[in-house]
Amino acid sequence: MTEKEIPAKPKTWKDHLWTATKLILKLGFTSLLLYYIFNKIDIQKVKLLLAQANPYWIGAAIICFFISTVVSASRLLSFFRSIDLHISWRFNLRLYLLGMFYNLFLPGGIGGDGYKIYLLNKRFHLPAKKVFWAILFDRLSGFWAIGFITVILIFFLPQMGIHIGIPLAVFLVGTAIYYFVAKRFFKEYTRYFFEAHLKAIGVQSLQVLTILLVMLALRHQEKFAPYLFAFLMSSMAAVVPFTFGGLGAREFIYKYVITDLFHMNDELAVFLSLSFYVISAIVSLVGIYYVFREDKLQEGLPANEKLEEEDV
Repeated sequence: MTEKEIPAKPKTWKDHLWTATKLILKLGFTSLLLYYIFNKIDIQKVKLLLAQANPYWIGAAIICFFISTVVSASRLLSFFRSIDLHISWRFNLRLYLLGMFYNLFLPGGIGGDGYKIYLLNKRFHLPAKKVFWAILFDRLSGFWAIGFITVILIFFLPQMGIHIGIPLAVFLVGTAIYYFVAKRFFKEYTRYFFEAHLKAIGVQSLQVLTILLVMLALRHQEKFAPYLFAFLMSSMAAVVPFTFGGLGAREFIYKYVITDLFHMNDELAVFLSLSFYVISAIVSLVGIYYVFREDKLQEGLPANEKLEEEDV
């Protein structure tokens, strides 16, 4: 074993108790949010929207989201390259899909990011801390891209009563601070900084397009921008620790941004949010294949013995 590889510690009863507690908290918090939301909307209208949805546009939305997943995996690969972790894009995509599955369907156990750190540390003897920071910067680039597209959308939302110069100035100042801190204290992770952030814009744009396609499936003919703005705000909810992939929290933000700020169709808002969750779940299910076929996940990787010889 090399110094870079972190030995796995056996779980204590306290670890198992905390895992079970987190699962109960997630179930409770998510159920509470969904119960509150569905008591505030007309569920029959939501069912009617589902019945009227054009399946071809929904299919296009699923394909669009899958493409965003491929671009997102490529974005993470850019940060891996920054720390000299050179893995094939095929293996990276397989690992990314498996991570999506863990994040969405197994929130009470090991997370997708945790598994990536564990596997890459084990197979490539790369310090877990370096992998962690690469994944964190990947997430930060996503937040930055959401901010970028949000500023553009505000330009089409005069009802917000905010001069475009204010959010634009906040975004530019925030971007400058973000880049300065990254360059000053995490220089290694900025080697492909601009490349990764361009990909982040691509990811978020494709996900916004996914929502647009769902709205086209519903033959929506009113304003699009408010719903897209609410979607971007709800995307932040995907990282809420006590929910299942943001389920419940997404719908809560989506509904109240639309209802309280724009006074528009809250049933449609909730339907769009649930649709996005279902679409992401469908794509994430691809990762279950690698849960049962780990040999396929690691196909093409050099053997551990060879890696250990090279590391000496």
